[in-house]
Amino acid sequence: MTNKTTRTIRIFDTTLRDGEQTPGVSLTADDKMEIARQLSKLGVDVIEAGFPSSSEGEKKVVRDIAKAELTSEICALSRATKGDIDAALACDVGLIHVFIPTSPVQMKYAVNLTPEQVLVAAVDSIEYVKKHGVKCEFSPMDATRSELPFLKQVCKAAQDAGMDSLNVPDTVGIMIPKTITKLIEELKTVVTVPISIHCHDDFGMAVANSLAAVEAGAVQVHVAVNGLGERAGNASLEEVVMALHMIYKYKTGVNTRLLYSTSRMVASLTGITVQANKAIVGENAFAHESGIHTRGVTEKPLTFEPIKPELVGRTRKLVAGKLAGTRGIKAELEEIDIHPSEEQLKEIVQRVKDLGNKGKMVTDADLIALTSAVMGEVIGEEKIVDLCDMAVVTGIKVIPTASVRLVLDGKEYIAAETGVGPVDAALKAIQKLTSNLEKIRLSEYRLEAITGGSNAVAEVVIKVEDEKGNIVSARAAREDIVMASVEAMINGINKCLIKNRKQGNKK
Repeated sequence: MTNKTTRTIRIFDTTLRDGEQTPGVSLTADDKMEIARQLSKLGVDVIEAGFPSSSEGEKKVVRDIAKAELTSEICALSRATKGDIDAALACDVGLIHVFIPTSPVQMKYAVNLTPEQVLVAAVDSIEYVKKHGVKCEFSPMDATRSELPFLKQVCKAAQDAGMDSLNVPDTVGIMIPKTITKLIEELKTVVTVPISIHCHDDFGMAVANSLAAVEAGAVQVHVAVNGLGERAGNASLEEVVMALHMIYKYKTGVNTRLLYSTSRMVASLTGITVQANKAIVGENAFAHESGIHTRGVTEKPLTFEPIKPELVGRTRKLVAGKLAGTRGIKAELEEIDIHPSEEQLKEIVQRVKDLGNKGKMVTDADLIALTSAVMGEVIGEEKIVDLCDMAVVTGIKVIPTASVRLVLDGKEYIAAETGVGPVDAALKAIQKLTSNLEKIRLSEYRLEAITGGSNAVAEVVIKVEDEKGNIVSARAAREDIVMASVEAMINGINKCLIKNRKQGNKK
């Protein structure tokens, strides 16, 4: 969709207010200040910093954010009461967002006021804010379930009282694009001030409804980073902004290249992780697995990418799995300067598909480990240590014992060791033999993930350290935990030996 007249849409961010009301989220004052600085850097027009009357701590952090000289306008939320407004005024913000319910159910059960009392409170509160020389955005809360004649009456009275902008909240997310469009058009017949939209995502339509409101004439959208907010959350900042830019060809003040870093910061500070398949900022948003997709994006990204990943601070990711194609895996390996032969590449692809058929998505590290195994060497180097054979014995009344046969610098050696388990025994046997080359010890062992089922794929991550304190890490993926551990250990030892020999420390 394009528009001959380029419009600029204001972005009102409520991550620090409505977003903090996400169940399980509790931000410290330092957290809120850090997010506020990032939002200002991102370029949002308004930061709703909090609800000052809720506590002294909240009042202080809103005041601190207002005094931080950020480029974004700082807003405080307030109920339509003198006490709330005084608390907001004490924060020295430039904008106060006043709200009061206007739907029958909320007027009766949330605030226990009659429609007449609501009308008076709305007018009085707006006039009180304006009397203090501060801008006022007014929200008839639960507007989308309000009776239209009364809603229009309240909005008209609010405009007459001096509100600077009208915010239309879909408080419980019950609208669809068609109905939100109609409502905005109706309200435009009684008010001339700028209209803002605040949508919740209870039915998964917060972004769609926000965009529909913009189509109908709204000039500002309330959003939250990662779609945070009460219940199912608010309209997602990153989705709204990118849709406005890419689909509608409208402008915002947002620097889209900071969207991903902002998303990661907020996820880290709130503890609310972003689902992998979330648009724009999800880990899979620019990931491609199936053969036809990876072939397309390696030839011409536009084939399967409506947005250049760099526009939102991302990079393209080609994921190996059961649908992976040879071209995609080859491209991913070439990106890290790994160039297997055609036969080796064929075997790598087959192993990836085998793992994918067991329900596993192969990570970049897994792919490197698989590639290393197939190529029969530490990538790009000649192996110094190689496993020829291994046998493990364990049982209820049997001390776990492992015997290994290794090739070290072209010569074959055999050793056996006992341990607390088969993995421990096997790794001790390997270290016993390789100590002839250099003293390398296992400093860390981690079984990172196991897929389900008796034929589980184990991912083993190890770190080894030599006498000089050099530490290298290695990883392997196998359906046999012992074999995965041994493969990772040998890879780690090879890396360590190669590193030392390159430095001229050959024994």
